Amino acid sequence: MSLRLIQNKLKPLRALMLVSVAALALSACASNPMTTGSIGGDQAGQPMDRKQQALAQLAAHYKKSPGDRSAIIYYAAALRANGQNEQAVAVLENGVAKFRDDPEILTGYAKALVATGRFEQALNVVERAINPTSPDWNALMVKGAILDQSGRNKEARAAYGQALKIAPDQASLHANLGLSYSMTNELDKAEAELRIAVKLRGANSQIRQNLALVVGLQGRFDESRALFAAELPADQVEANMSYIRALLTQQNRWDAVKNSG
Repeated sequence: MSLRLIQNKLKPLRALMLVSVAALALSACASNPMTTGSIGGDQAGQPMDRKQQALAQLAAHYKKSPGDRSAIIYYAAALRANGQNEQAVAVLENGVAKFRDDPEILTGYAKALVATGRFEQALNVVERAINPTSPDWNALMVKGAILDQSGRNKEARAAYGQALKIAPDQASLHANLGLSYSMTNELDKAEAELRIAVKLRGANSQIRQNLALVVGLQGRFDESRALFAAELPADQVEANMSYIRALLTQQNRWDAVKNSG
């Protein structure tokens, strides 16, 4: 089978994994000292009224002090978490103009650009955030995610590998590396990295569900279902299992694994 045909058959899985990589590496800041609660990218458990209240507080603070570094960072992160990506780009463009070489603002700007589909510009921006003599692991992770979404998986893994030398216990780094392997159907390597990730502090439900997905794509359906069941309601578990079987059918791998479930 030609490389192009293999790549075409992997497109559904690749698209799914791209979403996961973006969500893990490009999520908003996890906490915000200017509010009473989280305004991060993983806000599934946060009530909508609380999120909107936090966003309103940040907007008011930013309007009052548009040149305040913290206000720029946290307001932009909150906007992205709320799906207001173009507005986040505008806020961070102003931030970069004032704090030209600030790595945290540059990294946030790159994340916002990715959210609007401007991958090449985002890559250029995040490169500016990486100091070769003292690189930041988060900036390297964002670089890896951008490269993965651009189909440059080997380069992405090099970025994740560099980041892991700096922060070997970061669950999101191992998870992103695992998802990168998933994109090229190297599922054994993907599973190994995701199993490391789920044991580390900071591992979230999304990482555990991605492990369940990778296990299922190897035909271990009972194990996959059990992993999903620990995270999701029964109807969603079965929907995910049906999706996994559909992916395997599209990839012509069903005959090889259909007796494993």
